[in-house]
Amino acid sequence: QVQLVESGGGSVQVGGSLTLSCAASGYTISTYSMAWFRQALGKEREGVATIGFGGTANYADSVTGRFTISKDNAKNTLYLQMNSLKPEDTAMYYCAASAEARWYVPLSPRLFTYWGQGTQVAVSS
Repeated sequence: QVQLVESGGGSVQVGGSLTLSCAASGYTISTYSMAWFRQALGKEREGVATIGFGGTANYADSVTGRFTISKDNAKNTLYLQMNSLKPEDTAMYYCAASAEARWYVPLSPRLFTYWGQGTQVAVSS
C-alpha cells in the first residue's frame, strides 16, 4: 500500500522560507515521477513542481527561481524548498506520485496516481 506523508508546512512571513518533505512508503521514489501540487481556498489544484525519475525538474512559472524540488532516494523522501515566499503561495500543498517513469513530467494532476493528505502553508504580510 502506497503512503505519502507530507510535513514541514506552517506559517511564515513574506520573504521567508519553508522546506516541505514527503516521506513515501510502499513506493520507490527513485523509479517513478513525483510532484508537488497546491490548492488555495476556493481555487483549483495547480501544479507547483515535478521531478522525473532521473531528477529532471519542471516548475510552474509562478514559482520558478524561488522553489526547488528534490529527492533523496536513500531516504525515499521528496522535498520542496520554498524561498522568497509570497502571500499568493498560501495553500494546501500535496505530494503526488506517479505509476509511470517519465524523464520529463508535465504539471498535470492526471499523471499522478497517489496523493498525500497535504500540509498547509500560510504566508502573511
